[in-house]
Amino acid sequence: MTYLMRKNLPRYEQLLEAAQLYPELDPTACEAFLHLLRTGNDVTHEVETYFAKHNLTQGRFFVLMLLMDKLKHAPISRTPAELAEVSGVTRATMTGLIDTLEKDGLVTREPDPKDHRMVSVKITTKGVHVLKQTGPGHLGTMSSLMRLLNDTERKTLVSLLGKVLKAVEETKAQNPETSGSANNQ
Repeated sequence: MTYLMRKNLPRYEQLLEAAQLYPELDPTACEAFLHLLRTGNDVTHEVETYFAKHNLTQGRFFVLMLLMDKLKHAPISRTPAELAEVSGVTRATMTGLIDTLEKDGLVTREPDPKDHRMVSVKITTKGVHVLKQTGPGHLGTMSSLMRLLNDTERKTLVSLLGKVLKAVEETKAQNPETSGSANNQ
């Protein structure tokens, strides 16, 4: 999903002026939020640009990763429901991801030998090749985007983002009818 975001964020003075009209506006919170949103949008754009060169998306790459045993570096099978659960997306979104990966020959659906109503998804040899080809570049992109932060700053950033995430979860719990899930295909 693409979000429109201003390249030039409002200056702090503009937020102070807006707070005169809207008393619920906390200028420092708004400034931090807008910078977080802008940075997230720009980082996502960089990663998606990398994946687009390889006919992938973050979501498709993540599914391929989930179909590899992390310790043995070997393919594993998972049901679409398991993949959706671990990914935090709906089953419908996962079905769409699997459909496109299958169409491109990167995964296969195999019937469960014990229950023919169930299917498992397995990465193909071609999918393993694509993962091995794109993984290092993706990791390099992540490292490059974080290169200006030292280890202490990175740990601080992770801690601060964890607090923001906690607030998101609390907001979802307080307003479940207005909370949506972002699904990435």
